[in-house]
Amino acid sequence: MISFFVALLGLIIGYFIYGSFVDRVFKPDDRKTPCVEHPDGVDFVPMKPWRAFLIQLLNIAGLGPIFGALSGAIWGPSVYLWIVLGTIFAGGVHDYLTGMLSMRNDGASVSELTGKYLGPVMKNIMRVFSVILLVMVGVVFMVGPAGLISTMITGGKKTSTATTLTAIFTLIILFYYLLATLMPIDKVIGKIYPIFGICLIVMALGIGGATIIRHINGSHPMIELWEGFKNMHPKGGAQPIWPLMFITVACGAISGFHATQSPMMARCLTSERQGRHVFYGAMVSEGIIALIWASAGIAFYNVAGKPFSTAGLLAAGGGNSTTVYKMSVELLGPVGSVLALLGVVACPITSGDTAFRSARLTLADWFKIDQSNIKSRLPLAIPLLGVGYLISFLDYNIVWRYFSWSNQTLAMIALWTGATYLTRKVSAKCGWIATIPATFMSAVSITYFCFAPECLNLGSKTNGTTISYAIGILGAAIFFGIYLFKVFLPEVHSKHNHHSSHIAHQH
Repeated sequence: MISFFVALLGLIIGYFIYGSFVDRVFKPDDRKTPCVEHPDGVDFVPMKPWRAFLIQLLNIAGLGPIFGALSGAIWGPSVYLWIVLGTIFAGGVHDYLTGMLSMRNDGASVSELTGKYLGPVMKNIMRVFSVILLVMVGVVFMVGPAGLISTMITGGKKTSTATTLTAIFTLIILFYYLLATLMPIDKVIGKIYPIFGICLIVMALGIGGATIIRHINGSHPMIELWEGFKNMHPKGGAQPIWPLMFITVACGAISGFHATQSPMMARCLTSERQGRHVFYGAMVSEGIIALIWASAGIAFYNVAGKPFSTAGLLAAGGGNSTTVYKMSVELLGPVGSVLALLGVVACPITSGDTAFRSARLTLADWFKIDQSNIKSRLPLAIPLLGVGYLISFLDYNIVWRYFSWSNQTLAMIALWTGATYLTRKVSAKCGWIATIPATFMSAVSITYFCFAPECLNLGSKTNGTTISYAIGILGAAIFFGIYLFKVFLPEVHSKHNHHSSHIAHQH
């Protein structure tokens, strides 16, 4: 329990200290924001900061900080370190920079931002990459809650009735997604998100409180970091912490999906000075939610009197609708579980709808299609939702695995975009707050791509793990080298020449 509270305190302190530092580096000012400059009543709609914060939190949360954290907890309490450090130094920086850069570029989507700062080739790559990712996110957050509602009704029994119910609820959610994608942001999303946001927060507090009580009474002790600071995955070396845990936790530490969501709120904030509270603050809040669910998952399946183990969590499938249902019912009882499950159901739905909405906006930015008229929104929204529905028939776990890798790869690219902006527009030194996590995430993504069975599958080969590590580190070093020669060194050289010219002029 001590590890949990130290990690929780670390996230809170990180928001106030490092979040403030990042804000000072970026230097928000009093320039007019996109929604003040040209409100359109659809996507560029002024909102109060507290409402924008709750919408941003629900946009980015989804199933990630719940399913991802529970799955990441299979590796043991070392997941706490990644949630805390990843949130503060990677995820928070990532979300803040993409949101603030969007505000300074007329609410541009992440693909357009990438093109501006990394070049036209990367722009086109990100356009395709981000749309595919957003559709996959929409599918994950459509099938997941539909399965969870079905689980609630059938009591977790896997029958033909459960399958039919899942299909019906998938169609209902899809219809809601169509409405949320087409309607002005303040008509649906702006009205219901604050309510669901409160449910999400109360649900997390309830799960966390119940876990602490069970730890105190000794029935399900939480594992301290120093007691499980190793790879606790029951499959051991076949499932190494690096890079698998760093990909699995995803939204609970850093997520490229957030880079597609932050521009939506960038179009609704009335001042740049609201950015730290909305963008960095929402990411820290998500980190807290992930920490609660990770610690709850470890403790829930850790029975007193037995050796510390995460085998029970692995046997339950890690993060999935059945696991969440079982934990909610046992930890909070009938009344509390309804509230908890409402938060868990609403959470992914309120990310799925904005995923498709963001995909529509990305395509609109790509092809320069004005979105003020519903007739111009329909031709983009309907095909996106149709493709999403077809993908929903694929195996959920396969879609999630591909989403996890592409998600962290997008985060890597977004961080390099932020690093380039800071180095060129602020100072050469300031770029490091994004360069370091960008390099780290490059190593994670490349290593995973080499190791994972759905990618190159080197992990199944002799010495494949070592080869994957080497390729990942080498790839990150190459990206870092490109950054130095293309962005950092020219900036330093330019400033040196300017300084020399100034001295010469004085003499």
